[in-house]
Amino acid sequence: MVVFRAVVKAFLRQPVCNLLKSALSSMPCEAKPRFVVLYGSQKGQAESIAEGIADEAEEHGLVAELSCLNQNEKYNLEKEKDPVVFIVSTTGDGEPPDNALQFVKSIKKKTPDHYKHLCYTLLALGDTNYANFCNCGKTIERSLQEHGAKQFYATGYADDGVGLEVVLDPWIEGLWKAINGALSKMASDRTDYSNAGAGDSIKQTPDSSIPDVQLNLLRITDQKDCGSNGASVSKCATAASASAVSDLRPAVFPSQPLGTASVSAAVPHVTLAASLTHSLLPLSESSLNVPALPPPYLDVTLKEADTVQQIVGPSNKETLHEVPISRALQLTRGDSVKTSLLLELDLSAHPNLTYQPGDSFDVFCPNKDSEVEEMLHRLGLYEQRNHSVHISLLKDTKKKGAQVPAHVPPNISLLYLLTWCLEIRSVPKKAFVRALVEHTEGGVQKRRLQELCSKQGSADYNLHVRDQSLCLMELLSAFPSCSPPLSLLTEHLPRLQPRPYSAARTANIRCLTFREMERKENPDAMFGETWLFFGCRHRDRDYLFREELEGFVSSGALSHLKVCFSRDDPEEEEEEGEEEEGFTSAAPPRYVQHNLLRNRKHVTDILLKQKGFLYVCGDAKNMAKDMNDALLEAIRAELQVDQLDAMKTVALLREEKRYLQDIWG
Repeated sequence: MVVFRAVVKAFLRQPVCNLLKSALSSMPCEAKPRFVVLYGSQKGQAESIAEGIADEAEEHGLVAELSCLNQNEKYNLEKEKDPVVFIVSTTGDGEPPDNALQFVKSIKKKTPDHYKHLCYTLLALGDTNYANFCNCGKTIERSLQEHGAKQFYATGYADDGVGLEVVLDPWIEGLWKAINGALSKMASDRTDYSNAGAGDSIKQTPDSSIPDVQLNLLRITDQKDCGSNGASVSKCATAASASAVSDLRPAVFPSQPLGTASVSAAVPHVTLAASLTHSLLPLSESSLNVPALPPPYLDVTLKEADTVQQIVGPSNKETLHEVPISRALQLTRGDSVKTSLLLELDLSAHPNLTYQPGDSFDVFCPNKDSEVEEMLHRLGLYEQRNHSVHISLLKDTKKKGAQVPAHVPPNISLLYLLTWCLEIRSVPKKAFVRALVEHTEGGVQKRRLQELCSKQGSADYNLHVRDQSLCLMELLSAFPSCSPPLSLLTEHLPRLQPRPYSAARTANIRCLTFREMERKENPDAMFGETWLFFGCRHRDRDYLFREELEGFVSSGALSHLKVCFSRDDPEEEEEEGEEEEGFTSAAPPRYVQHNLLRNRKHVTDILLKQKGFLYVCGDAKNMAKDMNDALLEAIRAELQVDQLDAMKTVALLREEKRYLQDIWG
């Protein structure tokens, strides 16, 4: 830190704008200012963001030490004197990621002043479609503050429900100034403390002879006047950027998709709609803030071999159970919008596999054969599909914490890699799109990919990529001149994730839960009064084993069954039973929340007086939200309280784990 301060003071007499960056970048790593980046990630998103911050640090003359929260041997918060940046996601019902669980547990047990020396900031990732938004980040922040840690930069709460970039991009942009400010203050505090220890009095005011220097490095679009030399550098950089952009931008974007007939020059100008493959003004004429290229770190080669291990199924078989499907039934007719299947799993061979209604099973589904084959053809590797894959780290990689992906086992074939290891249907993140730019030919296509990964093109990225759940194969089909190497896919595609299904979910998978309930001699003795509000879509099309559910009523497993059909014609739908007391609407119940409101007196009585439980299973954006609103309305009306008190009651139910949601995006 002493070397750093001396260099800055020496440069105060020179034009800072054009010299500071080169001076900092030429420093040896041990002389550069340092900060720590710690992440907790379930599916790789927080990890990817943390890695991006660590990589970008070098551009700002900083050194970032990157670690996962479970890598206790690589960091030590007990003695950390430099700024710490936490990047954490939330999983499940507000739970920490697996690799952050022990850390969260440990920091809760510290003494009040345990972290009074710590200077931190935090970026929390979550999704407002789910309960307990960013709960892991909030838990860590609360624990740090309770134990004396000081925050040097405001916490960012990035919402995947509307697009992480909305919060993520400006948060990272402001992070560098905040880190430099924190480093400067911490260094000043240490110097003052040292001087005081030597007998000098602690300075109450900063030394006015040394002006503050903010290490905000120039960006290509920076137009600030930094003196004669600095202005020259800025203008040249901007001009060079504009020239490069103009070389990539066509005079007129074609109105047809790529590969169709070109537009004649005689055709008058028409207003076009923006699409995945082309943009409109002002974006099409804008100078772009394109993020730094993620450093490559893997060397992936294919070798012909006769001894490639022929593995079937996921590699972590020691933690899995292979069970037969005892029954498969299509629950919808062929003309239905979506296909729903009932699968019954035979768990009899695994008597020690215990579960309760509401628990979930992780089901590993390989990538579809047809999609894997299409990807192999697109990469030009179909003939090498049975070759063995060899993965190693690039010797000269600049990526912090680079390592061979743990989810790729050794001695596997390329076919296995794309079938069981990589999530080829995942939505390419901006960093991936940025990397694809380097492997794309043609001005139009390359420029458009630059736009999609740029700050200015965030809205287009959200609209055409993220919101459409566009996968890599679809992106490559839209940009035929893009030819990424296999190493790039291995670096950027996340691990193939299991699909969790609830043991109580009936729409997609059932694991004998209802049959076990049916065998109870006296189910009311264990479950008390049980109500089931059930939605099907069509009375005559989607026969989701309603007869079987009615059988649970007759056997006593269910006290009440309320079924509604959302897509039936209201004029043809018959009323099922009389309206409940206090609910005067004559409209038939079309959705589950309508039936809940019809029976709000019974629902609130079970929940609030009998200490009952409410389980909600459905989609996050519609059904779960509407059910939550209906529950608030039921409590407000029955208890005669205002909206705030109703919300407090619902929050208490969540806290007591008596209002549980099994929902999906």
